[in-house]
Amino acid sequence: MTALVLGAAATWAMVGLIWFVQLVHYPLLARFSAATPGAVAVEHQRRTGWVVGPPMAVEGVTALWLLFDRPDTMSATGAWAGAVLLAVALGSTVTVQVPLHRRLAAGHDDATARQLVSGNWVRTVAWTARGVLLAGVLLT
Repeated sequence: MTALVLGAAATWAMVGLIWFVQLVHYPLLARFSAATPGAVAVEHQRRTGWVVGPPMAVEGVTALWLLFDRPDTMSATGAWAGAVLLAVALGSTVTVQVPLHRRLAAGHDDATARQLVSGNWVRTVAWTARGVLLAGVLLT
């Protein structure tokens, strides 16, 4: 049960954060990086790791933990679905968001900024679905 509670707490922290990023931060980052090419994107990268690193680490550990030791209220399918949703969110972070941030740090490009916002929906949906899944297990 500990892994479920810790994982759900970390996931819901990321759900709140990803919706903020999707609706507020990335659209503003796209505008500000046009006004100050590179500087805002570099500062974003420097500061973001401190905020997302701890909950992402907790999610990773607890997702693996739940694959091998889950409460009776969680099926193996549920544990694997949660792990896959996390893999989608983290995979998109590494393969889509990070490279786009690097491009913006090198110099603003409107197309890259739009890709950052639109491509982030993959993470937003994956983390939200993971949060709903874990909340459902906690409530059963």
